[in-house]
Amino acid sequence: MINFTSKPRYALDDLIRLVHALRAPGGCPWDAAQTHLSIRRNFLEEAYEALDCDDAAMLREELGDVLLQVLFHADIEADRGRMTIDDIADAECRKLIFRHPFLFGGENASWDELKQQEKHRKSVLEGISRVQGALPRAAKVVSRISKSPNADRLFAAFDEPAAADAQRDDVHPQAANQSESSGDNSAEREKADAYADEILAVVRKARVDGIDIESALRNRLRDVEEKVALIESEINND
Repeated sequence: MINFTSKPRYALDDLIRLVHALRAPGGCPWDAAQTHLSIRRNFLEEAYEALDCDDAAMLREELGDVLLQVLFHADIEADRGRMTIDDIADAECRKLIFRHPFLFGGENASWDELKQQEKHRKSVLEGISRVQGALPRAAKVVSRISKSPNADRLFAAFDEPAAADAQRDDVHPQAANQSESSGDNSAEREKADAYADEILAVVRKARVDGIDIESALRNRLRDVEEKVALIESEINND
């Protein structure tokens, strides 16, 4: 049994110690077995749930779940001896100070120029996560290219035909080989690329019009969900 003193009010340090206790020997076996990869989906879901909250009490709870995810990942790294939560806080403070020279003194430059200096990026697309969904990833790619001084030349990449040997996230070699042998692979690939090109065109147009395509889609889905619930209610009352 973990000895954790009850308090009238807990603070951030208490949550840090609690997370460590859950993952430490003698703690919770499930928590101890988790990795960055195994709880990746949890992190994303908690972040979206927090962003959807309007009620203060619910928002407090959801932000707590997001904070738990951050501390959980930090504790995994602390066990590996690679960093602590204080190391993470230190790095974030330094980054924010560097990116706000007008407040803290330093070289005057645009936000994107400062990020480029800080990250030492060799490509405008460097650092874009492949973990996120395809739509937000596409929006990020379009955003990065739009801010490049070579945007017009880089956007030509969207007009190039897809490379035959391009790495695919959703194609299994065995399935691909079977399609090729049946002669259907080329037609299916062409059809899939056509749909993808239409989506990319919408993402680019939304960027020009100043529309957050991810938020727009989420809002429309919410409308659809509410309409479905209304229809279901009408059906049940028939």
